[in-house]
Amino acid sequence: MNRPAPPPTEDELHAWVDGQLAPDRREAVEAAMARDPAVAAKVAAWHSQRDALRRLHGELLDTPIPTPLMGALDRNPGGSWMRWGGLAAGLLVAFAAGWIGNAQWARWSAPHAGAQLARAPALREFVHDASVAHAVYAPEKRHPVEVAASEQQHLVQWLSRRLDRPLKVPDLSSQGYTLVGGRLLPGETGARAQFMFEDAAGERVTLYVGTLDARAAGGPAGNETAFRFASEGPVPSFYWVDQGFGYAIAGKLPRDLLLKLATLAYRDLS
Repeated sequence: MNRPAPPPTEDELHAWVDGQLAPDRREAVEAAMARDPAVAAKVAAWHSQRDALRRLHGELLDTPIPTPLMGALDRNPGGSWMRWGGLAAGLLVAFAAGWIGNAQWARWSAPHAGAQLARAPALREFVHDASVAHAVYAPEKRHPVEVAASEQQHLVQWLSRRLDRPLKVPDLSSQGYTLVGGRLLPGETGARAQFMFEDAAGERVTLYVGTLDARAAGGPAGNETAFRFASEGPVPSFYWVDQGFGYAIAGKLPRDLLLKLATLAYRDLS
């Protein structure tokens, strides 16, 4: 008899986040995330932490090495480069660590730095919420939505009223996806909505929408209409921001198909 795969351990979940999980356990771990919202939420939080750490020094790491340090290295005779290589590398690492640390501290202590650093995390939180919401509701057989597609007019009016913004259901039928229905969800800045679509094979994709503070959305006008791909949550998504409103198309789909659906949704909603 085939025994069920054992539940994922904490180490395996961390390995999945880091992309280092053994292939023979990946399917079982992803199934556990789709089945258990608590596991999906935990993994999404770890993804968020990893992403924040990667972005912490991103701008500084792209900054050219200071000229005085490069000059000191250039003054070493060519024949002695190998002899001094280890020492130079050590000095470079030590200098860079102090340089980055001091600069990062200056950014933290500068006026309004807190508001600047808060922008990206707020947007990432929105995208992670969209991914987790998909992982929680897409597998549902009997209650995937609160209001079915048969009551589409009522669904749109209800969610528009709760989000205080006229909403519209995009037409994704050219890619084989039809509306299943939708539901109301909570968010950091108020109500959010999820529309669910399904193809003939039963594969589901969700559109997650909600208000984003203009400063948190990436600019004074809250505009970021270029699509961005995110893979930090339980399922990947394409997202964009338009006039202070966030949108995310999420699903266990190939990246190119997900982009096609996001493009269709954007054109229809615009």
